[in-house]
Amino acid sequence: MALTGPDLLAKVKELGDASKSDLVRACGYVSSKKDGSERLNFTAFYEALLEAKGVSLGKDGGNGKGQAGRSLSYVAKVQGNGNLLVGMAYTGQLGLKPGDEFEIKLGKKQIRLIPVGASDDED
Repeated sequence: MALTGPDLLAKVKELGDASKSDLVRACGYVSSKKDGSERLNFTAFYEALLEAKGVSLGKDGGNGKGQAGRSLSYVAKVQGNGNLLVGMAYTGQLGLKPGDEFEIKLGKKQIRLIPVGASDDED
């Protein structure tokens, strides 16, 4: 049976410097081919490992999920070139499309984006 969650993390830690193949095998991510030889299921292993570490690869998009199924942080960082990026996961939740325009309102240490033609107090 394939290990998941804390059991998977403990086994990976226990095996330390083992090869990737040995890790996958020891954690139970092995199946049999038609000819009886073993098939190592690396993808299932890595997905389970990510899940065990708190990275969800859920099948349903939206609802606070980014492209890879991770929960959105709702934090943006100013990049080295001074740009501030708002990703597709956020604009998609609002139904924004290429070409949509916004008025930029600056306050004390804050930036508000208001759709052109909308009132400032809409949410």
